[in-house]
Amino acid sequence: MCRLWPTLLLLALVISFPAAADWVNLTGAESAPTIAEIYILDDHVKLVLEIYVGDILAFERLVPNELLPEGARPRSSDAERVRAFSREDFQFVTETGRKLEGRLELLEPRIRIDRRGPFKFMRNPYTGAPLSRPPDDPRVLYAEIVYPFTTRPKEFTIIPPTDADGISKTTIGFIAYHGSVPIIDYRYLAGPEKLALDWDDPWYTKFENRGLVRHHKSGLMAFLYIEPYEVRHEILVRVKEMGNWMDLGLRGDRYVEIDELDTLKRRVGEFLMTRNALLVDGEPVRPILDRMEYVTVSLQGIKFMQTPERLEITGAIVGVILTYLTDGIPQEVTVDWDMFTDQIQQVTVNAIDPAGPFPSSVTPEDNVHRWVNYLKTYKIPTVTEVSVEDTLSRLGIPLASVLCLVGLVPLGARFAKRRKDGTPTRAYVGVGAVLVAGAVLLWPFLHVPVGRPGSLAARLPEGQGEVVLSSLLRNVYRAFDFREEEDVYDRLSVSVSGDLLADVYLQNRQSWVVARAGGAQAKVTDVEVIDVAVDDHPDRRGALAFTSKWTALGKVGHWGHVHARQNQYEAVLTVEPVGGAWKITGLDLLDETRVDPYAQPAAADSAGTR
Repeated sequence: MCRLWPTLLLLALVISFPAAADWVNLTGAESAPTIAEIYILDDHVKLVLEIYVGDILAFERLVPNELLPEGARPRSSDAERVRAFSREDFQFVTETGRKLEGRLELLEPRIRIDRRGPFKFMRNPYTGAPLSRPPDDPRVLYAEIVYPFTTRPKEFTIIPPTDADGISKTTIGFIAYHGSVPIIDYRYLAGPEKLALDWDDPWYTKFENRGLVRHHKSGLMAFLYIEPYEVRHEILVRVKEMGNWMDLGLRGDRYVEIDELDTLKRRVGEFLMTRNALLVDGEPVRPILDRMEYVTVSLQGIKFMQTPERLEITGAIVGVILTYLTDGIPQEVTVDWDMFTDQIQQVTVNAIDPAGPFPSSVTPEDNVHRWVNYLKTYKIPTVTEVSVEDTLSRLGIPLASVLCLVGLVPLGARFAKRRKDGTPTRAYVGVGAVLVAGAVLLWPFLHVPVGRPGSLAARLPEGQGEVVLSSLLRNVYRAFDFREEEDVYDRLSVSVSGDLLADVYLQNRQSWVVARAGGAQAKVTDVEVIDVAVDDHPDRRGALAFTSKWTALGKVGHWGHVHARQNQYEAVLTVEPVGGAWKITGLDLLDETRVDPYAQPAAADSAGTR
C-alpha cells in the first residue's frame, strides 16, 4: 500500500482549475448548413464562406466553370461572376448606397470545420432539446472574398443572397469581427442587416438589430461574491476604458506589447484598489490584491490568456480580484462605484451569495450598490471537534441493581463476623436474599448512561463509521476555506494530527502557489461517503482503519462563471482518539478518479450516436 496522501489532498482540497470559459451559445447558428465569417479591417472587408453542398444553387456564381457538368450553358469569366456576386448576391452597401466590389482570393472544396467544441453533445438547459447539429454531409465549398474600400464607411448594410421577399435563400450562420473584436456571437443571417461602425473604438461597433449582439457587451463589469470569511470584489475592465482614468504608459496606442503586459496588469490592479470604496457592515476593510489576469471575449465566453501574447487594446480586458477578509458572513456590503465615462453610464454589478446571483446595476445618479444579508436559514460551515464520547454507544448502568449489590458488601462483612463469633446469622441471610432478588428484579429499570472507555473505541456502533469519516473530511476541507495561514493550521489541527498535520499543511502552502499561478482555487462544497468499513488498525493499538470510498465536489466562481470538478477516492485512513477527539493520523490512497459533472451527459449522448 503506497502512502500518496499529498496527491489526494491536493486534488480534493485545493482543486486548481485551468483558465476556461463556460458560456454556451444556444442559438445553434454555428451549426447552420452554410457559415459566413465577416472581418472588417482597415481598408477592406473579408468574407469567408463555407457553403454546404446542398446550398450551392444559392451561390451559383461562385462555382467555377471547370466544375460544371459537360453541356452546361456558357457563362461569363470567373472574375466577372465574382463581381456580379458582390453586387447582387452577397453585398456590402455603405451609408451612401455604394456597393463594395469583391475579389475572389481562394476557392476550393473542403470539409466543414466543427465549431461545436466541447459542447457538441449538450442539451438546451431550458427546453431539454439537443443543441443543433450540422448536416451529416461535411462537404463544403470554401471561399475567401475581399471587398476593398478607400474611405472608411460609417455604416454597412450586409445583404446575403435573398429571394423576392428579402429573405435569405438558405440558412446562414454568421459571425462578424471589427478588427480583433467580435461584434456578435454566432447568429443567423436571415436578411439584410445594418451595421454602425465605430472606427475609433470597434468595441462599440454594433448592429441595428438588437438580436445581433455578443454575450459580453460591456467594457466594464463588476461581481460581488459574498462567502463565509471573505468578500470578493471582481472587476472586468477593458484596457481601452482604463485609459479614461489613468495613463496606460504604453509605447503605442494600438497594442499592449508582450514586455508591457505584467507592468500594466499590476498598475491596473493597484489603481482599482484605490477606487470604488467597499464597506463591510459599515466599516472599511483593507483589500488584498488577490489575482489579475488578461482575458479576451471568445466564442465560448471569457477566455483567459494562457501564454503571453501581443494584445490589441480595443479587445484586451483585465480581470482583477480584490479580496476582503471577514469574520463569518457580513450583514451588509456596500460599494460606492465611482468609475463612469460618456460611453459607460451604467455598470452591471452581480452580487453572488450562497442563495444565488442577484444582478443589478449602478449609474452616476444611483452609484451605491448594496448587498443585504437575507439568508435567514443559512448556516456557516464550521470546523468542530468530532468527540469520541459522542460517537460511541454509551453504557447503561442499572443504578438500582448496583446499589443492591453494593449493599451486599457491608452485609457480607457483618455476616462473616457474626458467623465467626457464633452469633445467629439468619437475619443477614434474609436481607442478603432480598438484596440479590432486588438486583435481579430491578435490572431493567433506572439505567444511567455513561461514556464508553476509549479502550473500547474500536467497537463503533452501526452507522457511526460513516458519521465520523464524513465529519472529519468536511472539517479538513473547510479548514482550507480560510486565507490566513494561522487560521488554516489551527482548524486543520482539529481533525488531523501527528506527522500528517505538518505534511498536509506544507503541501497545501505549495499548492496555493500553483493554484494562484495557473488557475483558480476551488472550495469543496459537498462530500459524500459512498462506503466505509471500520476495523482495528493492524499496526497501531487503539487506532481504527477506515477503508472507505467518497466523492468531493469542488466549485469555483469568478467573474460570473462557475466551474465544478468532482473527484472520487478510495483510501484507508488511520483514525484514532487524540485528546478525546477523533483525528486522522495516516492516509493511504488506493484509487482516485475524476468524475466530471459536465462530461456525463456528453458520454451518454455520444454513445447514443454511434
